[in-house]
Amino acid sequence: MPTFKYTALNASGKQTKGVLEAENSKALKNILKEQGLIPVEIKEGSFTVKNKQNKNETSFFSSLFQPSMSASSLTLITRQIATLVASSMPIEETLRAVAQQCENPKHANIVSSIRNKVCEGLSLAEALKKFPRVFDDLYVSMVAAGEKSGRLDEVLLRLADYTESKQELKGKLMQAMIYPTMLTLVAISVIGLLLSSVVPKVVEQFVHLKAQLPGSTRMLIAISDFVKDYGIFIVLSCGVVVTLFLMAMKNAEFKRKMHGLYLRLPVIGKVTKSLNTARYASTLSILHASAVPLIEGMHISCDTLSNVIAKKLLKDAAESVREGRGLARSLTDTKLFTPMMLHMISSGEKSGELENMLGRAAQIQSNEFKRNVQMALSIFEPLLIISMAGVVLFIVISILQPLMQMNSMVSGR
Repeated sequence: MPTFKYTALNASGKQTKGVLEAENSKALKNILKEQGLIPVEIKEGSFTVKNKQNKNETSFFSSLFQPSMSASSLTLITRQIATLVASSMPIEETLRAVAQQCENPKHANIVSSIRNKVCEGLSLAEALKKFPRVFDDLYVSMVAAGEKSGRLDEVLLRLADYTESKQELKGKLMQAMIYPTMLTLVAISVIGLLLSSVVPKVVEQFVHLKAQLPGSTRMLIAISDFVKDYGIFIVLSCGVVVTLFLMAMKNAEFKRKMHGLYLRLPVIGKVTKSLNTARYASTLSILHASAVPLIEGMHISCDTLSNVIAKKLLKDAAESVREGRGLARSLTDTKLFTPMMLHMISSGEKSGELENMLGRAAQIQSNEFKRNVQMALSIFEPLLIISMAGVVLFIVISILQPLMQMNSMVSGR
């Protein structure tokens, strides 16, 4: 980026000099005006910018304090920008109006900062790239494609729909996981309470009798004593195991093996495949509809996946398409997609309606994911309830057996 030496006047009329980087002299004037300075003289040349931080240091600290935005707020702001752009309002005025409309001051600052970057001479996509925690590669690539094609308003509306649907899919997954998680915690808590507090008091009465106790009762007493004496260590051990697992998942090789295992497991494998392929198909669909080149869209779509094995297979598929193979054939080799989806993509390639077929395939894959999650829950929940009932039944029988023996002894006398 070129550097400029400038002379300017501040609000009190005092002359100030300095060196700044800018796209061009017009962008530099806008920067100075934003700082409340009136430019008097500007010279372009090979000047050194003073007090410039190390690039790595700047990027490190800026990444820590980068602003963020919720999906719902991003969807709303995207729709507002799309509406104003569709009414032929210049992008600078559009961003100013949206910033004034924002109720959250942080969001208003983000939009205002984007507007300042645009006023400096950057394109909207380049300005959005300065906020990676808010606007990901998919968002930036689509906006860039929309600016090039002159269909920015259409692209932004698609982005709003996509962000909304992605948040809905994530919400459904979280909602589906809440009930089994709570059920598991309650089951473990109830059984732990029974073994550590209730059972010892009940069984203590039998121990005083010094009678021969049934095997199940002796086993229950041993388990109860163990939980009572080492319960805190069991909880701490579980915490340590979880922590070690999360640390191990940061290792690329271990993570790759675990993600490969997830894909091979009977029920979890189906859920993992459907989740990742639903994300991939919907992302590729919206990128292709926004005039993003297919291969570039495939690589961007890979970055939205959570499973590293699926990501690697689909990156290989993108390279296969680059070499001249068809999209459907390349995706078939990954063994991730359903035959119906592959057939639809193949049909879209042959008929020239790949955009429409990708959209339909994405919807089918999303429905497939929801069905697989529901199926997994329908298997897990009864198994958990049966397991809990089995443990409670064992406790009840272990307590009742000595009582029945005592009744028999009393009746015999």
